[in-house]
Amino acid sequence: MKGIEDFFDINMVLMALFSSLETIRDEKKIELIYDIDATVPKELKGNAEALSHLLTQILLFVFQNTNQKEIVLYLLAPKDFLYEETISFEIRETDLSKEKVTSFLETQLNKNLELLDGKIIIKDENPSDIHVNIPFKLNKLGDRRYYRLPDMAMLGKKVLLICKSQKVAKSIQKMFKYFLYNVDVGVDEYKRRGSNLTQYDIFIIEDKLTTEEIEKLVEKVQKDTPLKYVILEDSNYDTESINKHIVSTYLIKPVIPESIFELIILLFEHDVKDRSIKSEENKTIVNMENYINEAFKKEKEYFREKSEEHKINHNNLKKSDLHSIKHEKKEIETVILDTKVGEQNTKKVGLSYAKELKKFLDSFDHSDVYFRQIVNEKAIWQIKEFCIELEKKAKTIGAHSMLNLTDQITLLLIYNKLDTLPVYVGKYHIELEKLIREINRYLNSLKI
Repeated sequence: MKGIEDFFDINMVLMALFSSLETIRDEKKIELIYDIDATVPKELKGNAEALSHLLTQILLFVFQNTNQKEIVLYLLAPKDFLYEETISFEIRETDLSKEKVTSFLETQLNKNLELLDGKIIIKDENPSDIHVNIPFKLNKLGDRRYYRLPDMAMLGKKVLLICKSQKVAKSIQKMFKYFLYNVDVGVDEYKRRGSNLTQYDIFIIEDKLTTEEIEKLVEKVQKDTPLKYVILEDSNYDTESINKHIVSTYLIKPVIPESIFELIILLFEHDVKDRSIKSEENKTIVNMENYINEAFKKEKEYFREKSEEHKINHNNLKKSDLHSIKHEKKEIETVILDTKVGEQNTKKVGLSYAKELKKFLDSFDHSDVYFRQIVNEKAIWQIKEFCIELEKKAKTIGAHSMLNLTDQITLLLIYNKLDTLPVYVGKYHIELEKLIREINRYLNSLKI
């Protein structure tokens, strides 16, 4: 039977967990690393207390019995996390025997697992791994976007990351990718890229690896470029030797998605407020928005001319010709569901077209309600994520008119025409209804 459920921040649970294990971590000199998928929501509904107890039990058991000096707790969730889904908590490469792990999982976790409706997964290929699945709900239906940067200018920066642990580096790299950051890891990658520090927006280095030579290089680069210098720091490490006047800020372990989000805000908030444009010699800056607006204008003029031309021609037509004209017009209109194209697309990748159509219905039926919500909230990255998923599915099943509508919405996002988005809420509702009607018609024809 489940215990008390409430909304909680998964980051707060993880940070409290890290602190509670400080004594044994220091005693055995074990580093605890969090590797969190971008698909894991920030706010969940469930029994936070039981989850905290469960994770404490698991990590204490591992710390007490392993010889490993780095333990990674992986958190994974499905891509299409909509309302209630399973989150996996995994510790791999424990270096423990299968018997010991199995005995612990089956005898020590019963109470908290029952409160959480959790399940133990034992994989034959990796029997020493600890793998627990727990179902959680979202705070809001469809609220899968967890960190919203206040300005798009904060996205897509380039980072050089140098630290001793490859596992730490990999987890940080994954968290930066959520914000579309390109992260080069290690000295070898830095050399491969030409040993040029000026190409990076952020340089992150572990506190233990800083040297006087590195600091002099950073200081030199900062005179000509706005390089952000970040120290990756253990909470108990002495940073007195670091040249603090060149340091932009500190990234404290354990690193979680919230840490990266706050780091980006801190580093680039001032730059965004300034909105200063760097001048570069011999470089022409093209305002693509002007080209897009001009294209829209020409398209409207073209259709206005065609409409006038059609009126004149229509008045000269005989009644007997009207049927053929209407038929031709219907053929010219964008196809709602091209079943031939959809069948070809799914066949190429070994999928069933009918099953893909049913999956589309499962995922997007009533999605017009969700779309209206995120447009009203001006949740840009939720809208972008929604469009990417919709575009992929529409293309697969041959939903051409929906694909065209998605392209239009994406274009508005790219050129920051957010004021126009509410118009597309109604358009999407109508287009979705038409597409669902066509899908059901096709599926019903298969049953006959």
